[in-house]
Amino acid sequence: MDRTLHPRSRRIATLVTAAAASVLLVAGCSSSGGGKKAEESADNASAGKADTPRMTVALVTHAPPGDTFWDTVRKGAQAAAAKDNIKLIYSNDANAGNQANLVQNAITQKVDGIAVTLAKPDAMKDVVGKARSAGIPVVGLNSGLSDWKKLGLMEFFGQDESVAGEAFGKKLNSTGAKKIACVIHEQGNIGLTQRCSGVKKTFSGTTEILYVNGTDMPSVKSTITAKLKQDSGIDHVVTLGAPIALTAVQSVSDAGSKAKVATFDLNKDLVKAVQDGTIEFAVDQQPYLQGYLAVDSLWLYKNNGNYSGGGEQPVLTGPAFVDKSNADTVAKFAAKGTR
Repeated sequence: MDRTLHPRSRRIATLVTAAAASVLLVAGCSSSGGGKKAEESADNASAGKADTPRMTVALVTHAPPGDTFWDTVRKGAQAAAAKDNIKLIYSNDANAGNQANLVQNAITQKVDGIAVTLAKPDAMKDVVGKARSAGIPVVGLNSGLSDWKKLGLMEFFGQDESVAGEAFGKKLNSTGAKKIACVIHEQGNIGLTQRCSGVKKTFSGTTEILYVNGTDMPSVKSTITAKLKQDSGIDHVVTLGAPIALTAVQSVSDAGSKAKVATFDLNKDLVKAVQDGTIEFAVDQQPYLQGYLAVDSLWLYKNNGNYSGGGEQPVLTGPAFVDKSNADTVAKFAAKGTR
């Protein structure tokens, strides 16, 4: 994979930590049925299960309905739960207030640990504080790299969205792109905003921001189509999620545009699109690894007192580029739902 991202020096240690943690994944994870509830999968899987006392962990995300990215996060979390003798309670809501209520529910249930995303950190601040006051360790994943320490989370597993965006902008420069539309599918999501800001920072051409409603794909399609018809100078559509990217491909066709599509994040259909050239390239932040490490970290803390990054640095799971040069290799894992 193309990893010419020139990350800040402070990230080297955390990348080493992530590599060490991934050894646990290879040594101990077991597959579980994606169609079952998370707690059922943890109950029924037994291969390599820890003999430590049963724990209950809540994973609470901001996942919207139908976004396959989060299926991969959940699958990683289920694998860690199965290995660690953990009952995993998964819940999600794209509405920040509702997500906070789900965290409160986990506190009320007196779980042993909470893993949470911080797409809208201000809305989560109070409830995370309540969890800490109740003596429940909280770790972050996926969204909230800029805020996890401010909110007092113990660890964070994910991607630096600004760095990923900057790398994306440089990649666009190498393709000869001149004008792009960066499509934000959830207003107020700090991680998505950081991605487009990072792209704009390093991209030498013109960047326009286009807002769409990511929960309404027909609307996404029509909005992108209208933009491409209105501005024929757009030569690349940059999306921030795999389902949006695949819809953008349809928009390009409907608009009669010659624009290419590149995106953040993967699913198996997106990898196939990279293989056949429909999508130019994608950035992978390894959502399976994020879910796995977040749950596993809570087991490690409870049983060994371990925590990654020294409580000061995040554990980075990306970014890395997927294009035609390596898509065949990635496709093997995407077919299993782990990339």
